[in-house]
Amino acid sequence: MELPKGFLFDFDGVIVDSKESHNSAWASAFKELFNTEIAPFPKSLSGKSPMIIAEYFCSVIGKKEKTEDLYHLKDEHLDKYFTVPKLLPGIREITQFLSEEKIPYGIASNATKQFLKNSIHHLDLNFTTVFGLQDYAKPKPDPEAYISLAKALGFKEEDFKEIWVFEDSLTGTNAAKLAGMQPIGITTNYSVEELKAVGSILAFPTVLEAYKYLTNK
Repeated sequence: MELPKGFLFDFDGVIVDSKESHNSAWASAFKELFNTEIAPFPKSLSGKSPMIIAEYFCSVIGKKEKTEDLYHLKDEHLDKYFTVPKLLPGIREITQFLSEEKIPYGIASNATKQFLKNSIHHLDLNFTTVFGLQDYAKPKPDPEAYISLAKALGFKEEDFKEIWVFEDSLTGTNAAKLAGMQPIGITTNYSVEELKAVGSILAFPTVLEAYKYLTNK
C-alpha cells in the first residue's frame, strides 16, 4: 500500500493512558479549592479542552464562576504531582518506522504543553514537533490544532487529504475531519462503530495494530 504523507497523533488515549494522571490532578485540585470530592468524570468530556472540563465540574456544585480557578489549579497539580502516564502499544515501533521512511509526524493535543513535555521526557519518546493547548486560539473540536501541526511539519493544504490522524475521542475525530484529513480511530474510549459514525475511516485497538497494518507485519 502507498503510505500516507504524514501522521498526526493525539496524545491522551492514543500515545499514553493518562487517565490516572489527569483524574488525580482534577480530584486534588477540586478538593483544595472546594474542600469536597469531585464528581465522576463523564465519558462525554473525553478529549475536550481542560477549560470545558473545569466548567463542567464547577457547574455540578453551582460554582461556575470558579471555572478559571479550577483550570489553573489543576494545571499546577498536574505538574507538581506529576505521575508518568502509561505508554500504549506500538508507539516506539511506529515512530521508528516513520523516521526510517522520512515521513513527518507530530503531536497535537488538548493537554497542556508542560504535561506533554514532562511525559515525552520521562517516557523517552521520539517526538520533536509537539503542540499543546497553549499553542492554539481554539482547541479541538476546532481543526486549528491539526492544521497548525500539519503546517509546522511542512505540509500545504492540498496535502491534508493524505495525512492520517490518530484519535481516540469524538472531539478529536471531528477536528481531524474538519481539517480535511483522514481520522484513524483508536478504540481506547469509544467503539469502532462510534468512531466511524463521526468520520474515522479505519479503527484499531491501539497504534500497534495500525503499525502492523501499514507495514504488513
